[in-house]
Amino acid sequence: MPAPQTPLEQLLAALARGPVCLVTVQQAQGSTPREAGAWMALGLAEPELLIGSIGGGHLEWQATQEARARLAACAQGQAPGAPLLRQALGPSLGQCCGGVVLLRFECLGAQDAPALRERLAPRLHPLTLFGGGHVGRALVRVLAPLPFAIQWVDSRDEIFPEGLSSKVQCEYSDPVQAAVADVAPGSQVLIMSFSHAEDQDIVAECLKRQRARADLPFIGLIGSKTKWASFRHRLEARGYTEADFAHVTCPIGVPGIVGKDPQVIAVAVAAQLLMRVSPLA
Repeated sequence: MPAPQTPLEQLLAALARGPVCLVTVQQAQGSTPREAGAWMALGLAEPELLIGSIGGGHLEWQATQEARARLAACAQGQAPGAPLLRQALGPSLGQCCGGVVLLRFECLGAQDAPALRERLAPRLHPLTLFGGGHVGRALVRVLAPLPFAIQWVDSRDEIFPEGLSSKVQCEYSDPVQAAVADVAPGSQVLIMSFSHAEDQDIVAECLKRQRARADLPFIGLIGSKTKWASFRHRLEARGYTEADFAHVTCPIGVPGIVGKDPQVIAVAVAAQLLMRVSPLA
């Protein structure tokens, strides 16, 4: 099964098929559905095509009608109107947010694709995931549309599925903990291999690196409090201390979500990661 496309990939594909109107939140003041930089796009060749979102509701509906009118005007060789449109989110729009957004409308063609790719590419937060089992696969699927660049590591080369997002880079490593040296600085690390022995070796290597470089802001280990207590005892024998253990989070996932289905765990962990990187820059 092919990997799901990101909104930007969908937009670039739509541009190859015909003109597109890009609507961007240029400025946002007060209480607004979306932040500055949020965007949506509509295609002329595909009237039902809608990519992205500027917040939904009547604001988005009205912006959609405006975008379609501008696309039609451009198709007829007419001027599409002023590029910027101010919208107050009050009674006139049927929304009670109270803020103000400034929307930019652009009619674009295939020639604009390279510039758009550079301009709209989101900032991706580095994440290293050790383990290609059920939870690892579910987590990669959940994270695919989110702003993470994933280094996916396993000691079993055949474990990685095909059709992954371009944001996922697979790496075979044996021993698996040797890949810790290649983790990008500032990465969040998740450890969920098929083996507790591997998990422990990866944790130890991460703590060793953290001592030397202090550049792994989150080290998350899948498992129970009992598993972590056992790991701590063994790692103490290797010379690690309470100061080292403070860098490890185990169990992982948003507290209060108790399901153990891989998809449930993946959603809980993804939410935890998003809380750590928000607001996105």
